[in-house]
Amino acid sequence: MDGPLRHRAVRFLRARPRVLLRLAGWSVLEAGQTFLLGYALARALDGGFLSGRAAVGLGWLAVAGAGVLVGAYGTGRVYRAVAALVEPLRDRLVTRVVGRGVREGDGGALSGLTQQVEIARDTFAGLVMVARSFLFTSAGALAGLFALAPPLLLVVLPPLAAGVGLFAATLRPLARRQEEFLAADEALAERLGVVCPGLRDVSAAGAEDRIAAHLAEAAGAELRAARSLARWGVIRVVCLALGGHVPVVLLLAGAPWLLAHGTTPGALVGALAYVTQSLLPALSGLIHGLGTSGSRLTVVLRRLAPPGEPAGSPGEPAGSPAEPTGSPFEPADRAPALPFPRPAAPADVTPPRPAAPALSLTSVTFAYGPASAPVVDDVSLELPAGGHLAVVGPSGSGKSTLAGLVAGLLDPGRGEVRVGGRPVAEAAGWRVLVPQEAYVFGGTLAENLAYLRADPVPGDEMVAAAEAVGLAPLLEGVGGPQGVVDPAALSAGERQLIALTRAYLSHAPLALLDEATCHLDPEAEERAERAFAGRPGGTLVVVAHRISSARRAERVLVMDGPRSAYGTHAQVLRRSALYRELVGRWEPSSQPALPLRDADGVDAVAGPGLAGDGRHVVAHGPVGQVQAARDLRDGGALGREG
Repeated sequence: MDGPLRHRAVRFLRARPRVLLRLAGWSVLEAGQTFLLGYALARALDGGFLSGRAAVGLGWLAVAGAGVLVGAYGTGRVYRAVAALVEPLRDRLVTRVVGRGVREGDGGALSGLTQQVEIARDTFAGLVMVARSFLFTSAGALAGLFALAPPLLLVVLPPLAAGVGLFAATLRPLARRQEEFLAADEALAERLGVVCPGLRDVSAAGAEDRIAAHLAEAAGAELRAARSLARWGVIRVVCLALGGHVPVVLLLAGAPWLLAHGTTPGALVGALAYVTQSLLPALSGLIHGLGTSGSRLTVVLRRLAPPGEPAGSPGEPAGSPAEPTGSPFEPADRAPALPFPRPAAPADVTPPRPAAPALSLTSVTFAYGPASAPVVDDVSLELPAGGHLAVVGPSGSGKSTLAGLVAGLLDPGRGEVRVGGRPVAEAAGWRVLVPQEAYVFGGTLAENLAYLRADPVPGDEMVAAAEAVGLAPLLEGVGGPQGVVDPAALSAGERQLIALTRAYLSHAPLALLDEATCHLDPEAEERAERAFAGRPGGTLVVVAHRISSARRAERVLVMDGPRSAYGTHAQVLRRSALYRELVGRWEPSSQPALPLRDADGVDAVAGPGLAGDGRHVVAHGPVGQVQAARDLRDGGALGREG
């Protein structure tokens, strides 16, 4: 591990003294077990079986057995302490990876989140276990050797120290070779990824030899890196032989000298037990674990936390997830680690010009590939500050894609998106996106609700927001803002209400609700939408789950490819045949074929092919698609578009 990562790791450990003390305390039990292993065996032989007192020997063996049971109990508690040390590191890594992926559009963020973070978490846990085991096992074994006969240390300690020292000297070059091998392997995989889909073109162009030479160069580089790594791996065998096997040979070869200088036969057998049953396995675990996993952890951390980033000062938070700085080893005590960025405080953002619209799209086009048909096709609109827009359309029409473009998660292939008069990339603090799958983390309800605020949120403001959005029953049920919530125990609707209230409390004037109320009943959905629409200075964009959301909105955008329409409800009804199909015929004098119980109090008449389920019209379902009553989950044809 290089200097910067080492210093950050030390700061990370220093910030958790109680966990380290608990880990050390339970590890002492294992050290006691190690001590009793050889000491009790020596006493059983010298004072018991070799002296003709079998009962004494059996008693010492019983003591050794009791030590094993106590050590096993300590080992079980050690795993809990290791989890308390490892999980904060994983949370920091997740925050960094997702924050960088959202902020920079890092294409490797998914790989980092699903593979590299888990590798780092598991590897770090393994390293803590093997390093701790070697440290306390060696202490117990060496203490036992000294208690049995001090000359035994003269035989065992020098080769053990030499093996550990040689291994420590190989760690840095071994990590470099490991990183070179991984880089060569990724380079070869990248070239194969480019060549394999075009093999027919290669054959048609007669370029087999040229492509083969191109791939052979990358394969040769990986082969050289693998051989170099293997040569350094041989040194690990030498270290293990020197530190773990040579002491056994020296004990056997020096047995006559040891016995002549006061070492008892039982002490000699106990020393052999210490070396073969304790020191050798602990050293083997250290060399194989730290030699392979340690270098892998160093490589992964370098990629997840580049050393060039500022490290911050010891003992201070490493910055907000929106602008992650330093190493993942830095403590994050200011707020729980979450896989989404914290918006900038209002003071960090220059207010837009008063005349600027809250949202403007100019000929925005987006496709998920150069050969793919546009999902968003030449959409232009302006939404004034304080406006309320509903986005409707069938599944796959690009509603969620449009929300991603407005949120800055996607870049348009053509056109421009501006929020508050400025490019969307510069308006991070001016919009907040609430997706369909609401994220709630373990902790107090207040911590969940205040996460998008850089400034403290007064309790009365939090309660008022919960009342406005519809979270008050849950707030009362958990005992107020300081009540602890368990995400697994919450329903999907309760999680959505928490996410909605969190966004409501944010300073972002533009709220994007991407089917964020799909798990709520129509009345709760109406209450939440009206709360957002009534926020002072707030602008609301709703990806509609029910047609009643469009009826409540001042403006409607129908996503229908090149036939998309934008305007008031009446204007869009005239311009868009798709919208007319979604809405049906609104004739109060007619008897409704389906009692829709619209939240606006209007009895809808289901026109031909109108999608309905006896409770509401699905604004994004394909014509003729019927959704099961009270089942508001997205699925099948009614699922979200890509």
